[in-house]
Amino acid sequence: MKVKVFDESHEKDLEEAINKFISEEEPEIMDIKFSTAVAMFSEEQIFCFSALIVYR
Repeated sequence: MKVKVFDESHEKDLEEAINKFISEEEPEIMDIKFSTAVAMFSEEQIFCFSALIVYR
């Protein structure tokens, strides 16, 4: 088994990165874990969208 971690600041970028990985590598996906986080920097909100894919 292997893992691949994706981390993007916008959910659409995360979606595109995962879809590209799936179409290029054609992995046998065992599981996908999704997470979001938000932080404040000064008056700006910073978002983090991440996913961990467990595959063969």
